[in-house]
Amino acid sequence: MGILPRCALVALHLARREGLVQSDMQKNLFLIRWLATAKKQRRFDRDVTPDIDWLLQQGRTLGSRAKLPQKLDYLYRSCTGALHEQSDLFRLTYALESAKEAGFAYQLLSDKSWHRRHAVSPDTLSNTICLSKNALEQAFDTDGHQTAHLPVKIGGDIAALAELLTQCGWQLITTDNPPLYLLLTLINPSISAG
Repeated sequence: MGILPRCALVALHLARREGLVQSDMQKNLFLIRWLATAKKQRRFDRDVTPDIDWLLQQGRTLGSRAKLPQKLDYLYRSCTGALHEQSDLFRLTYALESAKEAGFAYQLLSDKSWHRRHAVSPDTLSNTICLSKNALEQAFDTDGHQTAHLPVKIGGDIAALAELLTQCGWQLITTDNPPLYLLLTLINPSISAG
């Protein structure tokens, strides 16, 4: 899988260097054409066809908001290199994707759904992870390093999720308010657990 994103990113870099693409819209259009051609010419194993289809669908429906270069970079980094060398935000994204594959539902909630009387509270029987969109944006700097505790509401098999998070370099800290927990990076933390 690592070859597809690497080839796409190299092609994009060369097109940028030649002055063929400059804006986000041009990058998106270039990558859509490149991916469609790669699929049509069967340049890659059949195993990556679903990934190509997903990237094409994202690019065609969301336009430049699909952020195809960032998605390809994520795919590339998730297939190569050690996870502990990645930024905190990357490792959290990877952990949440892994949790989804393990059967956890993931919800990004607005302030209204997080705090107020209509606040979402995960069912203790269903594997669910809820994050506040606002808290998520405030918990990381522009380089993806954690700068504040990240509150998370969890339902279901908390022990299994805690183990998965630990494998991705995260610590799940209990609070006096279940189902509320705090997430803290285990790799070069810049904030304390307390």
